[in-house]
Amino acid sequence: MSTRILPLGQRALLAEVPDLADVLALHARLEASRPAGVIDLVPAARTVMVRVDPRVLLLSAARAWIEAASTDAAPLLAADTREVEIGVRYGGADLAETALLLGVSVDELVARHTAARWTVAFTGFAPGFGYLVSPDWPFDVPRLAAPRTRVPAGAVGLAGEFTGAYPRATPGGWRLIGTTDAALFDPDAASPALLAPGTRVRFRPARPRPDAETTSARRDHGVHPPSRRAEVVSRSGVIEVVEPGLLATVQDLGRGGAAALGVARSGALDRGSARTANRLIGNPESAAVIEVTMGGFRAVARRDLWFAVAGAWGPIRLAGHELDPYEAHAWPAGEELHLDWFAHGARGYLAVRGGIRGPKVLGSHATDVLSGLGPPRLDAGAVLEVGATPDAPIPVADLAPWGAPHDDELEIELAPGPRAEWFTASARDALFEAVWTVTNDADRVGMRLDGPELQRERAGELPSEAMVAGALQVPPSGRPTILLADGPVTGGYPVIAVATDAALDLLAQARPGTRIRFRHARPV
Repeated sequence: MSTRILPLGQRALLAEVPDLADVLALHARLEASRPAGVIDLVPAARTVMVRVDPRVLLLSAARAWIEAASTDAAPLLAADTREVEIGVRYGGADLAETALLLGVSVDELVARHTAARWTVAFTGFAPGFGYLVSPDWPFDVPRLAAPRTRVPAGAVGLAGEFTGAYPRATPGGWRLIGTTDAALFDPDAASPALLAPGTRVRFRPARPRPDAETTSARRDHGVHPPSRRAEVVSRSGVIEVVEPGLLATVQDLGRGGAAALGVARSGALDRGSARTANRLIGNPESAAVIEVTMGGFRAVARRDLWFAVAGAWGPIRLAGHELDPYEAHAWPAGEELHLDWFAHGARGYLAVRGGIRGPKVLGSHATDVLSGLGPPRLDAGAVLEVGATPDAPIPVADLAPWGAPHDDELEIELAPGPRAEWFTASARDALFEAVWTVTNDADRVGMRLDGPELQRERAGELPSEAMVAGALQVPPSGRPTILLADGPVTGGYPVIAVATDAALDLLAQARPGTRIRFRHARPV
């Protein structure tokens, strides 16, 4: 097959092929020969993304592996692919209008949908949201002109050549033709996504259930069936949150290797500061911490603890007495700890000896604010559990001389993006010559930048393809958005460049108004 291999930053490649059938074939060959060091293998509409751990597999070796799989003429062995049956109660809000639009009756549209043999081509948009295709499906269904702000969990829809079902309540522009009670995504299951890439699917009409409204209401609160994700917060815990500030969440180093299920990495945005806070009190670097955005956080210890704060710089007060950051401090039972509003940087990391304890979702304690995976964001009254005291002692001295984060102007290294050719030469120059400003539209999902408009060389819509943290997506406005740890795993805006992995920690501390200059990253 004809394959073009494109860079996606310093740790990933996009293999671009002519059509979706080639995507499915290439993904199957890569999955069958997957070497050590491949973290994610994510098919999309016209591409397969390969993300690697460069300590185990160099990008040059990954490129050679993709090239070999693309030219392999040997027939594929029959895959051991699951087939699932999904019951659908047809009668969605757009069923009649969609049938009229396609020039068929409602009964014929339902019959075609149930007769087709569907396969999950790829996932994205939300954890467990599968894009299903079928050679038996002749229709190309236009999306709604104005997407709904909320599509209920379990809704079954059509868009383009695809059908799919929403695992949780989210915005969406697909035309809804029915609903299902199938458990589409269960983060506590051994196989969390019912509809993983390659799964074969048949739809069947389902009878209305007497408790349908109750079931729907239960699902609409989030991922279903109910998981244990909220158990990090309990009534019998050790740390009681008095005031969370702007945003406080539980974070560790994130959940890797689940992008093919539509699950982002998540985890601490400034991983270096989270690691440092843990080292200061003798925790493993991967222990869960509390990420505090912009400050204003108050909490009370219910038993004697040790803590350290790293990252953003602001007053730290324990029982009214000011303490220094980047040091281990005793936190006596009953005393209130206050992380006041930060003067420098955007995110501080509060580590307690033993780490925040609770069940993991796909191997991580991290809160993903976009998908809803992990423990809920912390509110006043939340009580957190703390793990057992680690074997390692608290270090006797500071690890290094520390200072406040630089947040007035940052210099960020950019590696090549897969769609730089979509932009004019002057736009590619402007990306590195201009001074960009972080806007107020910045959170854990991404940050929008203000600056010159980056003009396109190529018009049209980009078929959905995999994204990584640090990707600079450029929407029609021409001003880039940098995706961060909770960003979507697929997207439809072209990526002109990708911030390096090291630069992500710097971006985590950027506040609205921070100026950013980009420079070319050195090749690795």
